[in-house]
Formats: sequence, structure tokens, C-alpha cells
Amino acid sequence: MTRKHQEEEHENHERWAVSYADMMTVLLALFIVLYAISVVDKEKFEELRVSLAVGFGQDVTSMLVGSSGPLNGVESFQIAPDFTGVDGEANPQLTDTNLELSQETIDFLAAAREYEQLSDIQAQIEESLRNSGLEAAVQYKIDSRGLIVGMVGSAVFFAADDAQLTTTAQRVVDTMSAPVRNQSRQVSIEGHANVLPSSNYPTNWELSSARATQVLRRFVESGGVPGNMISAVGYGDARPAVQGTTDAALSENRRVDVVIQSSASETVRALLPQIAQSLAEGSLTADQLHAEIEAAQAQAQAMSQEGGSS
Repeated sequence: MTRKHQEEEHENHERWAVSYADMMTVLLALFIVLYAISVVDKEKFEELRVSLAVGFGQDVTSMLVGSSGPLNGVESFQIAPDFTGVDGEANPQLTDTNLELSQETIDFLAAAREYEQLSDIQAQIEESLRNSGLEAAVQYKIDSRGLIVGMVGSAVFFAADDAQLTTTAQRVVDTMSAPVRNQSRQVSIEGHANVLPSSNYPTNWELSSARATQVLRRFVESGGVPGNMISAVGYGDARPAVQGTTDAALSENRRVDVVIQSSASETVRALLPQIAQSLAEGSLTADQLHAEIEAAQAQAQAMSQEGGSS
């Protein structure tokens, strides 16, 4: 018993070494972590700098590597290549380069390409209406929904409190039918009414819906637009284009919008108004935007080829 008691006392004296080793291990891990977080990631630091500058309203000029200069008007983005082909599928040749680009850049390039495609549809509609002498009859706008062709005007398209298409409205719809029919996007016909109460319909909801339906029927029955790519909706007087009850406001709000819907993601569509604003303000031209896209696409293709040969 005496010998066993002596052995137990000897083991108790060496336990401090185990605790000491544990403490040293923890300290070593702590120093490794402190060293790791002390190394500055230049790329992430640059992203943080740009984000803070934009957040505080500072101008940040983004330079496209390989381009001839800064892209004004879209300062918070860099131009990157188009990643979709004509059929809307990802271009495998460019997909590998995605790793070199931020998601923000990829989204902006997709928005720029989407804006160009919507502009092409607008140009086709404009040309058709111009050939028929109707170029001044409609209004155009590109926003997060897509391309909006506004059939707006006092008695040009609809009489007051009436949903029947005027002769001019029928000519405009018939002329627009070919460009609308020859593209693949969904089309939404959105009817509106001004705030004056209707006497021919129970409410302005029915009046606006009837106007949208009349335009839809003309597109389908006379224009040959497939019924599965077009729909109609009435918004009553809930979404006025112009506030107020002046004659001009009442006339502007008696309208139908033909919306060529964007098929891009919500994130990409949200960038379309920014591009439209830059173009409207003149800080960016369509030629500049297209040139930068082409340059970035060429750069991405070169990067892809270099990656394939290495």
C-alpha cells in the first residue's frame, strides 16, 4: 500500500506538463490567426474602397483593363463580356473567365447587353412606324420591366370613357405587329384610365381592362401575334403617368402601354434604368457602351484562349 501511494503522488506532480502543453498549443494557434488576419487582401480592399466611395456619393472611375480609357456615366461598374449567346444560353468559351470577374461586373454586362437588345427591338418598331408616317404617335421608355411603347394621347387612341380603338390606334397596332411578332419575349398590354369616373363601365378598372383587351385582340387577330406570348391587364387609375387633374394629365393617363418584357434576372433588370439614365444625360453614348462591351468580350476571349493553352 505504501509503494502504491508513492506512485500516485509521483503522477500528480507531472500533470502540470499536460496543461502547459495545451496552453502553448492555444497560444501558437492564436499567433497564427493574428498573423493571417494581418495580411491585407488587396483585391478585397479595393472592392471595399470603391463600395465606400459610391456609398458616400463620391465619383469612382472604373478602368477596363485593356480598354482605351474610363467609362463615364457608369462609374461603379467595370465592363465585362457578354455571357449569353443568341439562344440565351451561357457561352461556354466565356464561362471559364467568370472566375476573373466580380458578380457586379457580370450583372452589369448582362444588363448592357439586354439594353442593347431591347433598343434593337425599339429601332425596328420606330422604322416600321416611320415608314407609315406614324413615328410621332407613340412614346418609348426602357426600365426594369423592359421596353415600353406608350400609346398615349387624348383622342389619338381612345375617346374619353371609351375602349374602342380609333383608326390611328388600329394603324399603329397593325404596324407594330411585325416587330412584336418577330421577337421572342413576352408582351404585356397594360391598360390605364384617368381619374374621371366612367359612365360606360362600372369602374375605371373595367374601362382600362377593356382598352388593354382591345389592343391585345388587334395584335392577335389582325397582327398575327401568337396568343401564348401576349397578355392583357387593366390598372384602372391606380398608376397614373402624370399626377393631377389638368387636361394634360387626364389625356396622358388615358393610355395603353405595350411592354416588351425583359427576360433577364431581377438583379440585371434593376440596372436597366441606370443605363437609360446615363444615356439620357449624355454621360454615355450607345456607341461607347457597345465599343466597351466589344473590347471586354475580346479581352475575355483572349483570356480564355490563354487559359486553354496553358
